[in-house]
Amino acid sequence: MQIPDVMPDPAPSTGAPITAGTDADKPLSVSEVDVSYGDRPVVRDVSFELEPGSIGCLLGPSGCGKTTLLRAIAGFEPVSHGEIRLRGELVARPGFTLAPERRHIGMVFQDFALFPHLNVSANIAFGLRELPRPERRRRVGELLELVGLSGAARLYPHELSGGMQQRVALARAMAPRPRILLMDEPFSSMDAELREQLAREVRDLLNREGMTAILVTHDQLEAFAMADLIGVIGDGRVHQWGSGFSLYHEPADRFVAGFIGQGVLLPALVHDDTRVKTELGRVADPHPHGLEPGTTAEVLIRPDDMLYDESSPHTATVVERAFRGAEFLYTLRLQSGTEVLCLVPSHHRHAVGEEIGIRLQADHLAVFPAATPP
Repeated sequence: MQIPDVMPDPAPSTGAPITAGTDADKPLSVSEVDVSYGDRPVVRDVSFELEPGSIGCLLGPSGCGKTTLLRAIAGFEPVSHGEIRLRGELVARPGFTLAPERRHIGMVFQDFALFPHLNVSANIAFGLRELPRPERRRRVGELLELVGLSGAARLYPHELSGGMQQRVALARAMAPRPRILLMDEPFSSMDAELREQLAREVRDLLNREGMTAILVTHDQLEAFAMADLIGVIGDGRVHQWGSGFSLYHEPADRFVAGFIGQGVLLPALVHDDTRVKTELGRVADPHPHGLEPGTTAEVLIRPDDMLYDESSPHTATVVERAFRGAEFLYTLRLQSGTEVLCLVPSHHRHAVGEEIGIRLQADHLAVFPAATPP
């Protein structure tokens, strides 16, 4: 890992010191940040803030720039535009990068990076060497109890499960009480069910410690389980910053609509500022969508918006069927040829090729102008 050169002062011509801004109460403030590799922009015009004790998440596909942005927050990448502040202190802007070790941050990596020759207690205590021994011992004891590993203090990393190693890495990063905790895909080596479970556990631990954190992941269920606010990143840009609920039900653009959850865009015609007409009838939302009447559009339809209804005049053909335990996820082909998804209780078992009745009931409409003329 290459650390960029650290410049001595952001304004050497005046010798002006780095001072706290008006956002000194914000654990993290990212303002109009760009990060480039040579002439190639990787992160573009990113702005967001975290409140004390909150957990944020940078969510996006591989190669979208989320890890590069986290590295810039940590001090491992310089910014080419904008600025980053931690507790009001300027730590990055063009021509200035405060060294990572001076930012008072904690980091949890994908591979946990535990020291194999140190036991659990010694791993946690690694960043506390400047404390007097009684304080160091007390802090390690607090964290061992917090992460539920009081009985494993003398064990070594190779004697621990993956979940236990993850808790040790978390406790070690939290031990010095950093300004903010940065986590880079910390659950990526685990199976999907364990990832979601650990994400909830880590959220509880951070909340109990009152620690601010930011997570990088490509897994939206992990993000939903852990984060208060999520930034969906694509092509180096934050498309939307909000709660998991708002990302799912009120996506800001097509990228967010396609990346978060499952769904399809159904052709529609705008009837008025709250209603659109589809081949399955009119659907309405009390929130205006901003498109002019008569505009050709597309409306996002989630599997839970499509209801199985034997009495409905609208039918569709079963194309695929996936068993989900309590439900089947059906892929259905409408009369127009458009395919939609529908969740149906699993005691309603329909064969591929069968016609079933469906009804559209969308409580939240995400309407976008048609991508191409019909």
